[in-house]
Amino acid sequence: MSPSTGPAEVSASLAARIDPAVTEFAREVGASDPITVVGTRTHWHVGGEPAAGTREIRAPAGVWEHEPSEMTVRCGAATSVGELSAHLAQTGQMIPLDPADDAATVGGVLACGFSGHRRLRYGHARDLVLQTRHVDATGKVVTAGGPTVKNVSGYDLPRLLVGSLGTLGLLAEVILRTLPVPPAAQWLHGDGDPFAAFDLLYRPSSVLWNGTQAWILLEGDPSDIAAEAAKIEPLGFGPATDGPHVPAAGRESMRPSDLRGLAGSGGEWLAEVGVGLVHRAEPVDAGPVAPVNAALMTELKQRLDPAGRLNPGRSAW
Repeated sequence: MSPSTGPAEVSASLAARIDPAVTEFAREVGASDPITVVGTRTHWHVGGEPAAGTREIRAPAGVWEHEPSEMTVRCGAATSVGELSAHLAQTGQMIPLDPADDAATVGGVLACGFSGHRRLRYGHARDLVLQTRHVDATGKVVTAGGPTVKNVSGYDLPRLLVGSLGTLGLLAEVILRTLPVPPAAQWLHGDGDPFAAFDLLYRPSSVLWNGTQAWILLEGDPSDIAAEAAKIEPLGFGPATDGPHVPAAGRESMRPSDLRGLAGSGGEWLAEVGVGLVHRAEPVDAGPVAPVNAALMTELKQRLDPAGRLNPGRSAW
């Protein structure tokens, strides 16, 4: 802030940069009745459906600003992952959200907190979020974070919103960090020990295992991929044209070291070795939340949505 610029001027300048679609979205949200945001419903089962009588609205959509040199992109929350990926690919960039269906919206993937199958290499989805604009329970547009460096004074709202299922605020716009598209990618498949393969490899993008077979994704320079693939060829892994089908009905989080215990267990499942996430073909009951964490999240919900109007009936914890 310059010496001649006061808080009012800064606020006015910030408001002037808010996309009109976000302002209209906030007007639709209003400040009274129970409300939920609907995208393409690809993750609608997560956390339970909103209570009967909850008004449905849609968030803004579109890729509004892309700075390839800064490796950032700004888009509406209802933009499909497929549309965003196609736009970024024109400049050799990507965002590894990797939903099961590219029709899923960016806001929906973030609200569910679903990291893609390449989390082993690229980290959690929340690590890609630089700035959010959401509408709070009073219908006000709230900007959190920053376009290049995260602002973590007070609540780190961008991280809190990821995985909150819209119960703390309704995502309208996000600025995300982009990454270069890898020069090459290769899936490997075999019935060897995925844990031994994981120990041998340097930064694999995915190591997926269903109890009898494993699929491994390597990304990077072609010569590096060839060298890494050679390490695990003696274990029984060879080139594959694609990765496995990922069950989508339920997800379970385990300690990565406990995944070995899944061998011989029934049902259809796919585990992310090194991450500890298990994808299942049947719904999974939510695990218990530590009382101290539940109390903290309940207090946070009370502070940010005291009337409980944001996505009533859905549970994020």
